[in-house]
Amino acid sequence: MSKTLSRRRLLTRIGILGCSAAASPLMTPISFAATRSDARVVVIILRGAMDGLDVVRPYGDREFAAVRPGGRDGIELDGFYALHPDLGPLHPLWQSGELAFAHAVSTPYRDRRSHFDGQDLLEAGTADMSRDGWLNRALAHLPGAVAETAYAIGREDMRVLQGATPFASWAPDADLTVSQATLDLVQLVSREDPLFTAAVRDAIRLSKIETVAAQVAQNEELDMGMAEPPRGPANAHLGVAQFAAQKLRADARIAAFSLGGWDTHAVQDRSIRRPLNALSDTILTLRDGLGPDWSKTAVVAMTEFGRTVRQNGTAGTDHGTAGAMVLAGGALRGGQVSADWPGLAEVDLYDRVDLKPTRDVRAIAGWVLRDLLGLSASVIERDVFPGVELGANPGLIL
Repeated sequence: MSKTLSRRRLLTRIGILGCSAAASPLMTPISFAATRSDARVVVIILRGAMDGLDVVRPYGDREFAAVRPGGRDGIELDGFYALHPDLGPLHPLWQSGELAFAHAVSTPYRDRRSHFDGQDLLEAGTADMSRDGWLNRALAHLPGAVAETAYAIGREDMRVLQGATPFASWAPDADLTVSQATLDLVQLVSREDPLFTAAVRDAIRLSKIETVAAQVAQNEELDMGMAEPPRGPANAHLGVAQFAAQKLRADARIAAFSLGGWDTHAVQDRSIRRPLNALSDTILTLRDGLGPDWSKTAVVAMTEFGRTVRQNGTAGTDHGTAGAMVLAGGALRGGQVSADWPGLAEVDLYDRVDLKPTRDVRAIAGWVLRDLLGLSASVIERDVFPGVELGANPGLIL
């Protein structure tokens, strides 16, 4: 695999990456891998902790109206759950069996509530977060896995695909504007490192570091309830989805990228709309771009953790535990919410604050890998997600 430079390490070295970057909508990498399989898997990391209770609303739980006033408004799904109105464009996929959800799910991450740690565990797929990514370990068991040309500069690394198995990465449709002082500093730091020098040269074309710095500041203000939700480059997610579909129509069979903006600490009814619209647009763009190959595709959108059941004093929600996964694609047996619902009464909550996890996110992803890509359950439990128990098949793949 070609040597790539982590966006997080690059930005840290030039001193502009803040702690809020884990939830930033500008951190939108995209990575690919090709195999001999004809099935396609798209993994979307929803950075910032998507509120599953808002996205897939369990209005049939008699406690829901009390813990989420006004949350009953939604698009009817199955008599118990309703879909957030801003995902309305996806409802036809639900009706055609190409959209599904898994609810009350989480990784083993508990209580510390750090975006970076939560995302690291989600992408590593194991509590040993020093390991490579789970999707890379899955690739090692797929016959004929080969790499495309590699580019990861200008976007945060997709750790879920990092590892020994060859893959390709690139950050499309971006540019970089930096001050001369910053360029001088980068040249000084990279003088004796040819790979770093080349990476920075490409990064100047592929990323807007000044915009990221402004975004970080906006996120920090948002966390304190001082600003409107951050706004990334207009329609950047559409370019990512179009690029992904183009590659998947050709040799690539696995794509991984991220969508940010889910850290809804304040005025959630407004701040969650933008990422929901981006997610909806992204899925529909993938469907349109893949054409007939959509029938062989599963999109798995997952987040580092959920959010608190009750809203906070700024009409937002804080970092929680269990949440929801969004799945789409023509390879799905959709029109279902897969869940062992724990209930929303205070006694049923995790630590009396959060939705209680009843299924492991990794098990849901594992069954997708087994049923769509043909990996064995033993390989998934031993190598892809070490220590996970897949449990019963949720039946999400045709």
